Amino acid sequence: MPAHTQQGFAAAVIDRNAPVPVGVRSWNADRPQWRFAVHRNNVASALIAAMAVRYPVVRRLVGEEFFRAMTRDYVLNHLPRSPVLIHYGADYPDFIASFPPAASLPYLGDVARLESAHWESYHAKDGVVANANCFVGMTADRLAAIRIDFMPSVRIVASPYPIVSIWETNIQDKEVRALELNGGEDALVSRPHLDVEIRRLPAGAMTFFRNLMAGSTMAEATSAAVEFEPRFDLALNLKGLIEAGVIAGLRLP
Repeated sequence: MPAHTQQGFAAAVIDRNAPVPVGVRSWNADRPQWRFAVHRNNVASALIAAMAVRYPVVRRLVGEEFFRAMTRDYVLNHLPRSPVLIHYGADYPDFIASFPPAASLPYLGDVARLESAHWESYHAKDGVVANANCFVGMTADRLAAIRIDFMPSVRIVASPYPIVSIWETNIQDKEVRALELNGGEDALVSRPHLDVEIRRLPAGAMTFFRNLMAGSTMAEATSAAVEFEPRFDLALNLKGLIEAGVIAGLRLP
C-alpha cells in the first residue's frame, strides 16, 4: 500500500466524518463504508480498553458509560506515539481536569494522576534498596550534607483532595465508603520489591521529598519543608523514607 494511502487510511480511521480513503477496496464494493467502520470501531475500542486497565478507579467512579464516552473523546484526539501501549495515556489526567462534563467531580483528575503514578511505578526499572541502617552513626553535619538517590519507581502526587482514601476504598472495599472531600492527601508511590505501594505523606513531607528528588541536600530539603510546614518532623520523615524502601543510595560530599 503506497505511503499516501496509508496516511489517508490512518487519518480517516480517526476522523469519523471523513469519507473512505481513495484506493481502499473491499469485497462488498457497494458499501465500503460499512467495512471501514469496523476499523474505526476497533481502533477506538482497543485504546479505550487500554485506558480502562490503566485507570480502573476513574472508571469505577464515573461508571462504564461515562468512562467510555469521556475516554473515546480522549483517544480520538490523542493517538499513541509508540507501539508500546504501557506508555499511552500519561496525559489523560490533564484531559480529565479540563473535560467540562467531569467538572462536578473536581478530584477526578488528581485520582487519575495517582493511578497514572501507580502505573508508571509498576513499569519502572528495578532497583536495589539501600541498607536500612544507612543513617546509623551519621553525624549531624554529615547528615545535613548528603543527597539521596531514589529508586526508579518513586513518584510523588499532591492533591487538595483525599486521593489516597478515594483510591483505597475503590480498590480494596467491596462497598465504596463515603468520604469527606474537604481534606487533602499527598501520596508517595513506589515499588521497593514486587508490588507497588501507596503511602500517605505527613505534613511537609511532599515538599521535603520533592526537593530531595530534585537533588537538594538534606539540609536544603529540610529548610524548604519547614518553611512550607512548620510542623515538619525530620526524624519521622527519615523513618518513613527507610520504611518505604525508596532509597537507592546516599551521596556524600
